Amino acid sequence: MEATRHTTRRNMSGQSRLKLVNFEIQENHISHETQGLSNKHLVVRRGRPFKVTLMFHGRLWNPSTERLVLQVSLGDMSAKMLVNFSNKWSDPDRWSARVYPGDLRRRAITIHVCAPVHSSVALYQLLIHIDGAQERCTFLVGTFVLLCNPWLKEDPVYMPLDVQIDEYIKSDYGVLYMGTHMNVIQRPWSFGQYEPGVLEACLQLLQNSTQHLSNKHKDYVLRADPVYLSRVMCAMVNSSDDMGVLEGKWQGSYKDGIKPTEWSGSADILHRWVASKGNPVRYGQCWVFASVLCTVMRVLGIPTRVVTVFNAAHDGDGNLIAEEFYSSTGERLGLSKDSVWNFHVWVECWMRRPDLGPGFDGWQVVDPTPQEKSAGMYRCGPCPVAAIRARCLSAAYDAAFIYASVDANIVRMIVRSGHVVSKTVDTEWVGSLIFTKRIGSDTAEDLTGSYKKKKREETYQMMKASCDTPSVPVFGNTRHENHDSHGPMPGALEAGLCPDGSSMDVSLSIDKEPTAGKSINLTVTITNKSDFKRVLMEHLNAQLKEFNSSPQRSFWKSHKEVSLLPFEVLTLQHSIPPSEYESFLSDDDIVKVSVVIKDMTTKERVLATQDFNISSPKINIQVDGGDSIRVKKEHTAVVSFTNKLGKTLSGAVLTVEGYGLLEGKQEARMSLLHPDEKIEKKVVIMASTQGTKLLSASFSHSNSPNLVSRSFHKVSVTT
Repeated sequence: MEATRHTTRRNMSGQSRLKLVNFEIQENHISHETQGLSNKHLVVRRGRPFKVTLMFHGRLWNPSTERLVLQVSLGDMSAKMLVNFSNKWSDPDRWSARVYPGDLRRRAITIHVCAPVHSSVALYQLLIHIDGAQERCTFLVGTFVLLCNPWLKEDPVYMPLDVQIDEYIKSDYGVLYMGTHMNVIQRPWSFGQYEPGVLEACLQLLQNSTQHLSNKHKDYVLRADPVYLSRVMCAMVNSSDDMGVLEGKWQGSYKDGIKPTEWSGSADILHRWVASKGNPVRYGQCWVFASVLCTVMRVLGIPTRVVTVFNAAHDGDGNLIAEEFYSSTGERLGLSKDSVWNFHVWVECWMRRPDLGPGFDGWQVVDPTPQEKSAGMYRCGPCPVAAIRARCLSAAYDAAFIYASVDANIVRMIVRSGHVVSKTVDTEWVGSLIFTKRIGSDTAEDLTGSYKKKKREETYQMMKASCDTPSVPVFGNTRHENHDSHGPMPGALEAGLCPDGSSMDVSLSIDKEPTAGKSINLTVTITNKSDFKRVLMEHLNAQLKEFNSSPQRSFWKSHKEVSLLPFEVLTLQHSIPPSEYESFLSDDDIVKVSVVIKDMTTKERVLATQDFNISSPKINIQVDGGDSIRVKKEHTAVVSFTNKLGKTLSGAVLTVEGYGLLEGKQEARMSLLHPDEKIEKKVVIMASTQGTKLLSASFSHSNSPNLVSRSFHKVSVTT
């Protein structure tokens, strides 16, 4: 890339001997690992020297009679550097400028400028003063962006291995993990930090933050600290209490915006936010918030990765327990302030924590999804992963909330006539899997052991000992059934956190991976642990739920009476045909299936539950010449869907789009798509910038308009 040159401004006397300033952008960007981040600004990293070449009219600057002083300014702060001839740097905690012997030429001089390692991340102005015996000439020569430096050991974001920096700073591509822990879905995401305007959008986020608008000087000073930067940006990615990027929405219509599942990259979102002049982009959910924050933090130079917690608890009342209520026929009830999300996505940022001590350095949880306020704003973290594993709940920031997300106990209660008639505790469900993308691979790395230890046997025994708590109604003063296992009002920590002491074991499993257009097969296994015969009633219920746990209506039920001999194991098979769920289910819904087995004599009830998601039929995407293409060269992509659903589909629509590859959306339509018939769309793609881009395709049909198949395809763009 050609070096950007800035012409100087003349001094008040009208005399100017400084002709041009060359920011040596190409060389500096290579040296500072900032290639591609901006085509408007010089972008450098703190603690590492960068070059500036001054070119003069007529005679050269004379160091024996004139002083050459560089000045950097940020808001009302500034630092001046007397240019010295030296092979050594002065105080590393101060701005410095020097000229190496040999860098002084006939009409040009190359100055090496170095920012302190604890400098603030911002857009700086650079001025040059030439002080002579008679006058002083001052020139405003331009601006440059200063970022964190994970390559430098003294920087608090230092990361020791190059392969880690390649993945967590330089890579513009990631994989998100969604769905359920029973059926994990991989979804690619384009972080897009090298897309034009993304760095500038991140700088604008800093300028639009509540902290900056309320106290510019204080904000500029604190921006040297990655802990502070992560809290500011965490709040700015959501728009709940500031001029943030994304507005969240989890249910209802998305017609006045874009449905969260349709996003595939951060750059488009950030560009829309800039174009809207600070109005939020609609809409985001947890993985969108986290992915945009990952982009922003990588741009600022803070190593960051996206992490998914499967079965993440939202502890609404702060007691480290998540409570769930079910009807006596197995329907999940929306009675609790708590919730357990099938998956929740946040980021981890890498940094030292001098405010907490060296034992808490390393990965820090930062969660931009607006759930709970932290110090008055919707943000969460940074909280050390080490503190979560050590159960250090007082660690800054928000350790107790994050700990509950990955390690809370679930208390599941069956409610009948206003009373709890059965209660079980699940110590393993929450945080059952914690995934991130593995370095250099699209496969998952399991982080579960980094967050949590296995539950101890004494914890189990402690909960079991609390089973003698007296009965308290859930609501009202209604009567409960005789001989039921009942407990106190939910919400109190001491309220019957006892493991199931039932004389029956009940399990519920999903056979094979549920796929759209196919029957969902369920197996209920009942074990009679007693020496007497039982007459049982099986209540099986399937209902929709949002991934963030909100229960929806039931769409399928089954009731059956069975007999069970002493110590017998009984297996019951059930099948939900497509006709029973297709008109209810949408593409991102999750199904909760619950079974309640009731002993008709003793009135004892046992609950078992499972969540699962429906896998969509695959869309095939192929790019001519392979998945690596050249900048500004046209390539053809063929996108197709073959109907393997075993029936004719009406109103078939295949849609293709790709930010940075394709202008707008392109569609293919067929009024009828018969079994084994293919719908196909050819598109011409071309990338204007290098990096990783994503082609996305969706397929829908009017037979089941809510069930949309989506596929994504990674394309590497090289020069």
